[in-house]
Amino acid sequence: MNEPQRLKLRHIVPSLVTVFAICAGLTSLRMSIEGNIEFALYFILLAVFLDAADGKLARFLDTASPFGAELDTLADFFNFGIVPGVLIYNTLYIGTDHANLGWLATMVLAVCCGLRLARFNLSTKAADVALKKDDHFVGVPAPALACLALMPVFMYLHGWDKTDFPLLRAAYIIGVGMLAVSTIPTFSIKHASIKRAHLPFAVIGAVVLVVCLMVYPWPTLILANSLYLLSLPLPYLVQLRQNNTPSD
Repeated sequence: MNEPQRLKLRHIVPSLVTVFAICAGLTSLRMSIEGNIEFALYFILLAVFLDAADGKLARFLDTASPFGAELDTLADFFNFGIVPGVLIYNTLYIGTDHANLGWLATMVLAVCCGLRLARFNLSTKAADVALKKDDHFVGVPAPALACLALMPVFMYLHGWDKTDFPLLRAAYIIGVGMLAVSTIPTFSIKHASIKRAHLPFAVIGAVVLVVCLMVYPWPTLILANSLYLLSLPLPYLVQLRQNNTPSD
């Protein structure tokens, strides 16, 4: 009789982190329903951090598996497609004259997130479908999608009235969703590199960013989102220049 196969603890650690990310998303959903907007955002940001951590752990521990990949995809759809949409609707649209429009925008956001993640799963199995290149992503990844979509909530917490520009806000949310399913190249932090001589400046910059997030979270996130949006044309221009450069 064969003995049951035993798993080492390191094989389940990345999946546990993904489960914690789902719990963070669920808690954010609860905070959103209860009207505690700031804590709802904090838990979404925690889910973003855990989403980055589980992949790093899986590669570091050499425990990547199809089960972990599927669980991570489900967590991403819930945390970065559904939870931000509900938070946006509950914060900015519920009880207003544009509630239906806001619900439409959040549904488009969730559907676009699901479509992107479905394409991501397909890219791991089909050679002709790719969402990662050597130095960039194809389209806006799910965590960045959530952060960009939440920009109107950041602005509301920073002092904007939620009744200001509801149509423009809905158009922005739908546009962000379209970026996720687009094929435009976007920067990948995973492939970013700096010269060793610039490392101290990078560390100082990271410390300043963390301090700003702690002291001025909403202006900092608004600025970060704005810089990310402004950077979107750059990878395309770099790719276009490389394609136009004659090879030797």
